[in-house]
Amino acid sequence: MTAEEKRLEENRTRQAYWRRWGPYLSDRQWGTVREDYSQNGNAWDYFPHEHARSRAYRWGEDGIAGISDNHQRLCFAIALWNGVDPILKERLFGLAGPEGNHGEDVKEYYFYLDNSPSHAYMKYLYKYPQSAFPYTQLVQENQQRGYYEPEFELVDTGIFDNNQYFDVFVEYAKNSPEDILIQITVVNRSSEEKTLHLLPTLWFRNTWAWDKQSEKPSLQVMKPDLLACAIEAAHPTLGKRWLYCQNGGKLLFTENETNYQKLFGVSNKSDYVKDGINDYVVEGLETSINPQQIGTKAACYYSLNIGAGEEQVIRLRLSDLGKLTHPFLEFDTILQARKQEVNEFYQRISPSLLADCHNVQRQAFAGLLWTKQFYHYIIEDWLNGDPNQPTPQRHNARNQEWMHLFNDDILSMPDKWEFPWFAAWDLAFHVIPLATIDPDFAKRQMDRLTREWYMHPNGQIPAYEWHFSDVNPPVHAWGTWRVYQIERDIYDRADPDFLERVFQKLLLNFTWWVNRKDNDGNNVFQGGFLGLDNIGIFDRSAELPTGGYLEQSDGTSWMGMYCLNMLAIALELAKTNSTYEDIASKFFEHFLYIADAMNHIGETQIHLWDDEDKFFYDVLHSPHDERHHLKVRSMVGLVPIFAVEILEPDLLERFPGFKKRFEWFINNRPKLQENIASLTDEGKESKRLLAIVNPEKLKLILQRMLDEGEFLSEYGIRSVSKFHLENPYTFNVDGQQHQVSYEPAESTSGMFGGNSNWRGPIWFPMNYLIIESLQKFHNYLGDDFKVECPTGSGRWMNLAEVATELSQRLTRIFLRDSSNRRPVHSGNAIFQTHPDWQDLLLFYEYFHGDNGAGLGANHQTGWTGLVANLIRDSGEMK
Repeated sequence: MTAEEKRLEENRTRQAYWRRWGPYLSDRQWGTVREDYSQNGNAWDYFPHEHARSRAYRWGEDGIAGISDNHQRLCFAIALWNGVDPILKERLFGLAGPEGNHGEDVKEYYFYLDNSPSHAYMKYLYKYPQSAFPYTQLVQENQQRGYYEPEFELVDTGIFDNNQYFDVFVEYAKNSPEDILIQITVVNRSSEEKTLHLLPTLWFRNTWAWDKQSEKPSLQVMKPDLLACAIEAAHPTLGKRWLYCQNGGKLLFTENETNYQKLFGVSNKSDYVKDGINDYVVEGLETSINPQQIGTKAACYYSLNIGAGEEQVIRLRLSDLGKLTHPFLEFDTILQARKQEVNEFYQRISPSLLADCHNVQRQAFAGLLWTKQFYHYIIEDWLNGDPNQPTPQRHNARNQEWMHLFNDDILSMPDKWEFPWFAAWDLAFHVIPLATIDPDFAKRQMDRLTREWYMHPNGQIPAYEWHFSDVNPPVHAWGTWRVYQIERDIYDRADPDFLERVFQKLLLNFTWWVNRKDNDGNNVFQGGFLGLDNIGIFDRSAELPTGGYLEQSDGTSWMGMYCLNMLAIALELAKTNSTYEDIASKFFEHFLYIADAMNHIGETQIHLWDDEDKFFYDVLHSPHDERHHLKVRSMVGLVPIFAVEILEPDLLERFPGFKKRFEWFINNRPKLQENIASLTDEGKESKRLLAIVNPEKLKLILQRMLDEGEFLSEYGIRSVSKFHLENPYTFNVDGQQHQVSYEPAESTSGMFGGNSNWRGPIWFPMNYLIIESLQKFHNYLGDDFKVECPTGSGRWMNLAEVATELSQRLTRIFLRDSSNRRPVHSGNAIFQTHPDWQDLLLFYEYFHGDNGAGLGANHQTGWTGLVANLIRDSGEMK
């Protein structure tokens, strides 16, 4: 094992808690549902960015390049001031949801450069302008723009022209699980000397203001010596820690308490408040910091004069070792050792990649690890209020039906600024690349979602904090099964206990789906928007303007996939417990009924499959019991290919109980085999196919999917066919026209806040499932089954080759092309040509359907981090 793997093994066996400290601060705590105690539930207005520097948070903390312990008791991050900004740069700025022309939007440039699963080494880059940060301009310009215009970004202001900025690199290296070296390197990129005010900051999350029983921790100065000054941190449960700071800095102390006087015009409860250090540095207010040098928030203040093109380095050490005489004596040795060890670890994961592939993959993994966050949310306490605070007065409070929910964990976030809350279906994709580098953490994510303090007693999995009752695609069995397989294949160890534990809880969730989302009991499901936001002609999670409901092609297909995932897990568990053969038979039977329903709904002649178009559509079920297709050629019609599983020939012999039930259905339910993949035809090496889509329909679907005039882009599969560019789909209700067009970039619909677009762009999670499905079909059909790719090109490929082609189109988004440009950065010249920017990556939420440009949340490494696995499987080798 590499040194990093040994650390993970020590953590797994509880010999050393290497993960106790990590990058667990949020990038944005303000504007979240957790911090919203308003009457009307307007989280953005109740706790805006303008309040964040002066107001103590209730449920978590945010910061730049920050770390905390796993319960976020003690936090560390950097603060910066360029001498002209109106406030300290203590947190990342962005637009609130109503301010952006495409929803919430961070307006900073920061990059997750490196990280190891144990967080023994981490590296982060923040680019800080030397001119006044254009807060007002960013808000005003974006508010003036509409849905049809792109977002106005920080680089568009010209603030980075002529290199007028600082590069601030922050590195962490653990000497032990509780002894962390911190190196901050500031580079002046401009052509003249500049001053940067740097304030490494240590503080306690405020727990005492909400609970009378919570003992207040403290920070105080230790006597400085010639080599370092130090802050002693004492916490009732964490114990003592010391932050050693290289000499040259001045220690500033205040309290992590709300400045009520500034915000609300009433007396402060503390002499010193959260923004005291800000007021001291920016406004020169001497009385805003505590001269006794004690408090719950402290910073070491460095004023750095940095020459043109030069750099300065500041070193700190956050440690459980008190009274260190020479805290920086072996600093370089330890830091270099951790860098070397993380290089060795990633070399083991992907040993022979070309340099550019390696760079993309390394930053993708780093982004996944940096977007871990301490997520704390106790619904009962949030609804009822705290003993030291007024009782909340809310109208129609969110999430009242989730009183049991108690979140206090380190979770993988979609994006710690734009989406700093867990999202259930996102998480099932996060764990795929996470399992490649840290299967223990990946397993914990899947396990947590199904525990009783997350999952509703009725079996529903919580979606996300804005509405835990929203319905996401049921991909958690797939994520659990894939994590199990990845750990077994890469690390040569299997964890059936994990598999069984999650499987048992997923049985409850599966039952919830069957009982709650099948209106007529005909195995056709109505899941709602199912994570695809505005893909449909209507908001699929709201009451339809026509009345009635949708019978959803994707909802039904997801349930078919769910059945097959549960079947695969049950058969794996049956290897050691024969009881699971019966459960496997149950899911086999249920899958057959769902597959049949995809082609036959009750007694009607309207099926989800449209024989005229040779494609799957949603079916609108009117209040008058009429049905007709909503003919939007979208990802909804591709989801049916996800429901596919291969039965190996020895499997039926190994499980006689399952084989008996399998054969009984073949002999006694012949109608269930009509219009679905045949159970009797043997494929390559005598394998059997379980799939909603039979080979004939698969060819018809792929003919559309691989058509560059429809779904196939140079950079993957679009979410809506380009056919709708010239042929928008329209639907009239009571004189009002509803329309879906092909929109390759940002959304032109206000549905779901206008911050997501499923009407044309490329989404990594769905593409990844397409690739996996094609690989499975190839496993059954073999090399002789070929399709034209692209359609009309005369190039014929087997399905494994098609899967590889799609993988390479997706990875092409990030890799340099023949012109040395990265499609992800599109026309952004500074990223394409500047030597200090061109190798930096942002892993966006989705991508332009025609040119591959990154769109949406720009740090959504979670599911876009799947590119790391695609590179590992099909990347260019040395």
